[in-house]
Amino acid sequence: MNLSNKKILIAPSILSADFARLGEEVKAIAAAGADVVHLDVMDGHFVPNITIGPLIAEAVNRVTDLPLDVHLMIENPERYIKAFAEAGADWITVHQETGYHLHRTIGAIKELGCRAGAVLNPATPAESIAPIINDLDLVMVMSVNPGFGGQSFIASSLNKIRRLKELIAAKNSTCAIEVDGGVSPATIAGIAGAGANIFVAGSAVFGSEDYAKVIKKMRQAAEATFELNAKSK
Repeated sequence: MNLSNKKILIAPSILSADFARLGEEVKAIAAAGADVVHLDVMDGHFVPNITIGPLIAEAVNRVTDLPLDVHLMIENPERYIKAFAEAGADWITVHQETGYHLHRTIGAIKELGCRAGAVLNPATPAESIAPIINDLDLVMVMSVNPGFGGQSFIASSLNKIRRLKELIAAKNSTCAIEVDGGVSPATIAGIAGAGANIFVAGSAVFGSEDYAKVIKKMRQAAEATFELNAKSK
């Protein structure tokens, strides 16, 4: 599947879910219209928080048919990609900032049969992944500093998304753009307008009383922006 061909993909992050009811929460977002389940993996070193490992990923995979989007916010991600692939990951994204061999790690992810993505922290420029953009299935823009959910969207991320869109077009790449951090009904239109089509939303979904209503509202806002942009061309 070419991820950039799909107009809108909503990927709720289970970081904001109730872990005492995790299986129920995953089933609930699937029933509410989510396209992807996003798993934030943190090691307490690369980011100041510790979350989940392959065992939780495998448990999530057992209760849903939705693709698992595993975001590795960890040092030495190449050591763990096989374990997450075997746990059921469909997409695996690794940070540009974590090591010296991003191209090799992206290739290893693909060899395991997963979609491969690179992640850029707020201070990392879009140009840093230009040499490998044709090797990527997706690039994720962190629109908050990684480590904790519930943060506010960093507005300057929109310029990075626009720049990535330009690089992707210039390289004739099929790479999709994913955004993680502060995505909500209030921010998603601007993010879609900048060029993203995959949207990670944690507290906006799990902090609401009606998951389906929030997911529908975000999808409609993003789709309306896409349609408006298409008409203006």
